[in-house]
Amino acid sequence: MSAPVLDRSVPAAKPPVAPRKWVPIVWTLPPVLVVLGIAGYPILRVLTESVETPTGRGTGVWTSVLGSAVFREALWRTVSVAVCSTLGCLVLGTFLAVVLAFVPFPGSGVVGRLIDTILTLPSFLITLAFTFLYGTAGAVNALLAELTGATQPVVDFLTTPLGVILAEITYFTPFVVRPLLAAFAQLPREQLDVAASLGASPWRVLRRVVLPEAWPALAAGGSLVLLLTLNEFGIVLFTGAKGVLTLPALIYTRGIVTFDLPGAAVLASVQVLLSLGLYLAYRFVFARFTARPKGD
Repeated sequence: MSAPVLDRSVPAAKPPVAPRKWVPIVWTLPPVLVVLGIAGYPILRVLTESVETPTGRGTGVWTSVLGSAVFREALWRTVSVAVCSTLGCLVLGTFLAVVLAFVPFPGSGVVGRLIDTILTLPSFLITLAFTFLYGTAGAVNALLAELTGATQPVVDFLTTPLGVILAEITYFTPFVVRPLLAAFAQLPREQLDVAASLGASPWRVLRRVVLPEAWPALAAGGSLVLLLTLNEFGIVLFTGAKGVLTLPALIYTRGIVTFDLPGAAVLASVQVLLSLGLYLAYRFVFARFTARPKGD
């Protein structure tokens, strides 16, 4: 009689427990609420204030503010100063980054650290330095008066758009230099050596090898500078307060000086829309620009 066969079949594995779908929502909800409270509420409050009229709510303040010549002049001045300052930062920042990265010279490390130091300084220090140098009683005019005997200031541009643009270029250029230096540091030196060994001139190597690899960093730095200069207030207030009226300066005048809160809210709403629109355009262009074909 044969022995009974033991049933050694392996028990069926338990089905995996499905993750709870509400757990990620619970973890995401608190930071989202914090962001909405910090960023969303002020914007909503400004939009609410912008439709306040003496007789209730309406678009009368919007029509009055947007139809004024002062608003059009401030809008044009804001955009033109921001664009010119950004172009100047891109040109000067690219030049400085190329020199620091590829042209070794004594003291290059000190120059790099000085550039980093500018990033930590408040913008009004740059305007004070410009006043001490190029003001009507500054060092440059004093020197020119000694040399030429002039009784009137020879250099007088601080209260003009040019003064604001030069001050912003001085302050915001490091925001272009730093991303470019980081991009240049990741560039394989073998590419430069091969290009040079094939007889390419330094300018050709820069144009055909270096800059194409640095376009994303250049676009990122330029977009950041454009956003910062579009919303810059301190440099305009200290440098060009007498002759340059931008949207941030006009918002300050309407809200603090004349206490026209609805008018200031309308201007602030336009400023926010400009900044958000520019940011979204930057994200779209940057994503398209940095996208590479699948075959690469």
